[in-house]
Amino acid sequence: MKRTFITSCMLLLCSLCLQYAHAQGDQQEMMKAWQAYMTPGDVHKVLSTADGNWTFEASTWMSPGAPPEKSTGNATNKMILGGRYQQSNYSGNMMGMPFEGQSIVGYDNARKVVQSTWIDNMGTGIMHLEGTVDHATKTMNLAGKMTDPMTGKEIEVKEKFTWIDNNTQRMEMYEIHDGKETKTMEITFKRKM
Repeated sequence: MKRTFITSCMLLLCSLCLQYAHAQGDQQEMMKAWQAYMTPGDVHKVLSTADGNWTFEASTWMSPGAPPEKSTGNATNKMILGGRYQQSNYSGNMMGMPFEGQSIVGYDNARKVVQSTWIDNMGTGIMHLEGTVDHATKTMNLAGKMTDPMTGKEIEVKEKFTWIDNNTQRMEMYEIHDGKETKTMEITFKRKM
């Protein structure tokens, strides 16, 4: 009986030691994964190349075939939270009214996707987009949804962002209705020297 008790205690102690070692291994793996998730990488470096002050010229098409509305403004881009996200603030005039907008763009290391949010004083909704960066073509392609103020329903949108050179960038936006893409906006950004 004494021998059975000692054997049982030894087995319990071994089991606890194995559980502790397994938990320590899991914790080390968890910390390694979290470190990889939180460390800015190549896409974050690409985003940071746009930090600074920019002017922009925008063309907005209110309906297909109509002449574009033209507007101008300024943008300031800044990497925040240790280089993990880029915050952009926009100001100018659009459709004869003062315009302000803000975006946050980041790259999710775990999901391997770019994420973007957009808000402005021309609405009350938040546009969410996700996509990829193509280093070879120097483009970022995003897709998501935004609210159509006429219907109150969500519509699909796409954005193509192109780094033309260190001082020039272009954003093209498309709405998708009944499977057909329609260009609704094009903005050319020039870095202030």
